[in-house]
Amino acid sequence: MPGQLREERDPSTRSSPGGRASGAGAGVGREPSGTGVEPAPRRYDEGAEPPSGAQVRGEHTHSEPPAPGTVVRRHSVRGQILDALRAALVSGELRPGEVYSAPALGERFGVSATPVREAMQQLGLEGAVETIPNRGFRVVVRTARELAELAEVRALIEVPVMLRLARTVPAARWAELVPLAEATAAAAATGDRAGYAESDRAFHRAVLSLAGNDQLVAVADDLHRRAQWPLVSAPAPRRADLVADAAEHAALLDALMAQDLAVVTSLVREHFNGADR
Repeated sequence: MPGQLREERDPSTRSSPGGRASGAGAGVGREPSGTGVEPAPRRYDEGAEPPSGAQVRGEHTHSEPPAPGTVVRRHSVRGQILDALRAALVSGELRPGEVYSAPALGERFGVSATPVREAMQQLGLEGAVETIPNRGFRVVVRTARELAELAEVRALIEVPVMLRLARTVPAARWAELVPLAEATAAAAATGDRAGYAESDRAFHRAVLSLAGNDQLVAVADDLHRRAQWPLVSAPAPRRADLVADAAEHAALLDALMAQDLAVVTSLVREHFNGADR
């Protein structure tokens, strides 16, 4: 899998050969016991509020870059693992029908099994994998009928919305989305299916967001993501297919700017059955 994610440990809390924590941070959050042995640092569960005035290791503001050696919080690692697993699903690296264990995947990513298991559970909620007791997670095998049904539902949702937007959104607003269409073309030119899938969804989210309905965008994006998982027997996507699919984004923007409703309808339906599947 691309890259490795390492769960860092604060050097000040490394265990000594005797098993005792050393360093100035060893007693944070607890009073000394009087035995001369520094107590272990108190751990705060993810999502819990630390005591007033306490500083949680690894936190920083968005306006400041993290200091060198800053510990990545667990939810950040889990999010990165989830993104990597989603990319592996789209690219076919995680093969439909295969069972993968959290510890084995954790070794591949260079992290513990916990964030992998949490990411896999999220993928289970999305319908990408299913839990196999005492073994791990099996990638769901898709059928051509399922993908056709997803394309139909997407068309039922997105075509009417885009037709309404074509009648009401000024051309200048559509022109603002040109960089996103160009980003899909750039991703397609590299032949990177996972990168193209992400830029494709970003383009569609931007188009639908002009409707001002967050629930619509969320539902459509979930359907779009599911439609990107390949069939078990699907051949590796060709770069030419991705390039042709990306070109439809630019053509769609042109049709939306021109308020050509017939072309908009045709392009959207064709796109759902294109290279993103």
